Amino acid sequence: MTSLASMIAADLQPNRASPIPAKIGLALALAALADWLFYGERIGLSLPLFAIAMVCASMLFNHAALDRRRAVTGAVILVAGLVPAVEELNSLSFLILLAALLIALLLATNPETTGLADRLRALRNFILLGPFRFFLEALQVFNMSAFTRGIALWLLPAALGTVFVALFAAANPVIEQWVLLLNPKLILDYVSLPRLLFWTMMLALVWPFIDVRWRRRTIATTDIAEPDEPPALAPVISAQFLGPSTILRSLILFNLLFAAQSILDGLYLWGHVALPANMTYAAYAHRGAYPLIATALLAAAFVLVAMRPDGPAEKSNVIRPLVYLWVGQNVLLVASSIFRLDLYVDIYMLTYWRIAAFIWMGLVALGLILITARIVLVRSNRWLVAANLIALTIVLYGCSLMNFDAFIADYNAAHSREVSGKGMSIDTGYLARLGPQALPAIERIMRIRADGTLVGCHDRLVDTQRLDMAWRAWGFRSWRLQRRLEAEARGASGGQPAG
Repeated sequence: MTSLASMIAADLQPNRASPIPAKIGLALALAALADWLFYGERIGLSLPLFAIAMVCASMLFNHAALDRRRAVTGAVILVAGLVPAVEELNSLSFLILLAALLIALLLATNPETTGLADRLRALRNFILLGPFRFFLEALQVFNMSAFTRGIALWLLPAALGTVFVALFAAANPVIEQWVLLLNPKLILDYVSLPRLLFWTMMLALVWPFIDVRWRRRTIATTDIAEPDEPPALAPVISAQFLGPSTILRSLILFNLLFAAQSILDGLYLWGHVALPANMTYAAYAHRGAYPLIATALLAAAFVLVAMRPDGPAEKSNVIRPLVYLWVGQNVLLVASSIFRLDLYVDIYMLTYWRIAAFIWMGLVALGLILITARIVLVRSNRWLVAANLIALTIVLYGCSLMNFDAFIADYNAAHSREVSGKGMSIDTGYLARLGPQALPAIERIMRIRADGTLVGCHDRLVDTQRLDMAWRAWGFRSWRLQRRLEAEARGASGGQPAG
């Protein structure tokens, strides 16, 4: 506790002012250009033009760090990346242009990275940390008093907390009603929120290209400091953006938000408290399953970044219990998502995508538990990745042996209105798409309701099964199905009276 308090106190020490107003002005100019080119417009040639403008702005402020020979190579790569986007802008040409921009910038301004691993590591840090730097470094315009630095420490908790609240509002109608009580329309009458978010996003994206800083194993920057220029700001990012003070604030806020969501789930899902008007349990369950999984994944990413091996946060006796509590709440959140999906499947039947969702949720829960194990056992991220890969391999291998076609068909038949007397009517078209493995389920329904659609579907699948029993198409699963069909046919004929 004492060491953590001293770290927080150190975070509040003022920094020297940094001469970056010109860079901020250029970033605002590029954001205005992006607004004119992109906002509310169809995007095509405008994207290559904006990329060229961003490259020119980057060269203006980073020309001292350019290596001429590598800059020529980077220019060639950039031109090659622009060609597909000029030809036609689509998903692939956009990704090619983005990769060309990043590689050209790396080659031109970071000559110290020579190996492939170093370059990939530098690009990874640039992509993950770069968009967040503007909001911290822009504060250097002011003399970074204790107050403004305190605001900087709350930037990450507030930003992620807002994202979590939005996801919870999408998953929970009660939280949505609470958010609506804030009545943001009063503010939106004066400010265009989508355009404000667009400007914020563009400032975050263009800033790393204007103020180029490469974060490596030993922090270094590509800026060439003038004799009277203050030190680089990379330590500020690591100290504030992901330092113990920020992580502590984040965990306290996140635990409170997740506790509210868990309590509401406990009331509505487990306690069966009456839902708001015009909301059924099926709709509540389906609405909440996938946003909550997205929430758990985002939480897992935060824990991995914040609790990096040998980092100051991992060694804190205050932060570690908060991490364990938050991971536990995330596992509870995943369990709630699984229960929501189970409620939805109970009414709207089972499909391949819903089985995949169950498996995916189970893997997310296991991943969260493994993250906790990594922290408790003081293992590396490589151990965590290996453990998750082993779990994924076991699950995929097990799935390859599962007869999902028969399982889905049997489940849907057993829970259909024709067999159980409640729920939805059987979807004959979907059963037909499952293939011959659905024959036992179809025959079970035919004993109750044998209409023309079911009979036609049954006959087509029988023909397909007959083809599957040819030696070239033979499979052990098809052979077992044939044995089962023949046994059921003998049992049905044996139960008939003699003619």
